[in-house]
Amino acid sequence: MDIPKYIDYTLLNPTSTERNIIDLCHTAKRNGFYSVCVSSSYVALAKQLLEKTDVKICSVIGFPLGSMATASKVYEAKQAIDDGADEIDMVINLGFLKSKNYVSVFKDISDVKLAIGTKPLKVIVEVSELNKNEIIKACEISLDANIDYIKTSSGFSKGGATLTVVKIIKKTVKDRIKICASGDIKDVETAKKYIDIGVSRINVSSDFKIKQTV
Repeated sequence: MDIPKYIDYTLLNPTSTERNIIDLCHTAKRNGFYSVCVSSSYVALAKQLLEKTDVKICSVIGFPLGSMATASKVYEAKQAIDDGADEIDMVINLGFLKSKNYVSVFKDISDVKLAIGTKPLKVIVEVSELNKNEIIKACEISLDANIDYIKTSSGFSKGGATLTVVKIIKKTVKDRIKICASGDIKDVETAKKYIDIGVSRINVSSDFKIKQTV
């Protein structure tokens, strides 16, 4: 199992400096991680640092709350793609979901998906804020919107991925959407547990312990 190829290496702290992003990208290159995940303002810098490497660039949008206007998310997503992002991670509008305004939840997701074309879209559903039925509904709407990944968490809420939640997501989406587990995954052994139940990507930060560092 080639763990680095599952890893989205992430730095989304609002006080992150350019030096921090440089270090992030160098670590990702050294370890052969699948991607780095950064705020949209740092996509251009990451693109410059990772040019001529296989490391992808993932940009979050509507982050971390997901409650801004859909048009704002669309604009940010387009700009991130223009700056060099290979993938987009958007946060779902939790307020719309909890209001059972499912049409607006769908439009929020599908408008971003339409805006980025063939680029992969991950939808962050913030599982710690949802009950089981809401998680299932978020997955069903995401299926209808033809996205690429369900991502469990932003890392800015009260909790992250759990094996139980991932199993609920997997049972709902089956093999139609991939799953990205995010939050509280700090070592290879934990990552393997998620991969074993069907996760395709693992979102980690600098405290992740990987054995094959140089």
